[in-house]
This record gives sequence, structure tokens and C-alpha cells, in this order.
Amino acid sequence: MMLLEIGQALWGETTRIADAIALAPTPSPQPTINTNGVLDFFIQKIVPILLAVLGVIFIGRASKGEVSRVLTSSAIAIIGLAFVAGAASLFFFGDSLVKLIFGTN
Repeated sequence: MMLLEIGQALWGETTRIADAIALAPTPSPQPTINTNGVLDFFIQKIVPILLAVLGVIFIGRASKGEVSRVLTSSAIAIIGLAFVAGAASLFFFGDSLVKLIFGTN
């Protein structure tokens, strides 16, 4: 008799748990970020402004006769742009490189 009561109690609990799982709200889809749009924004809006600011700084220094500083700053800016281009290429081709190195599909 006691075994029957334990079985009924367990059965009641499992059906309530199953009902709770069935009535649980389904997770809503996560919003996606338009990475292409973000990159296009940076390429079209931010990069030209930064290059214009660098150009104004370089022209201002060159007009003061600080040509060596301008050359040094220009070299640093070109190296920085190379690093940015390398990072962008890893962003676009990183998945292919990981698949190539680790041999995953």
C-alpha cells in the first residue's frame, strides 16, 4: 500500500514537471548585429575623417619646418594603417584560416 502511494506521488510530480516544461516560454531569437553595415559605416565615414585629421596635422607640422617629425609621424601612421588592414583581413578571412590550420569543416 505504501509503495503504491509513493508511486502515485512520483507520477503526479513528474506530470507536473512535464507540464511546466511544456508550458515554458520558448526563448525569443537573439537580435543579430549587421556587421557588414558597421564595417561599411567605419570605412565610409570614420576612416576618411581620421585620414583628413592626420593630413591637416602633417601639413601643419611641415609648414613649421618640422619635416623630420612629419616623416616619422607619416611612417607611424602608415604602419598603423597596415595593422588595421591586417586586422580587417583577419576579420574577413579568419574563419578560413582556422579551418585551414585545424582541418575542420
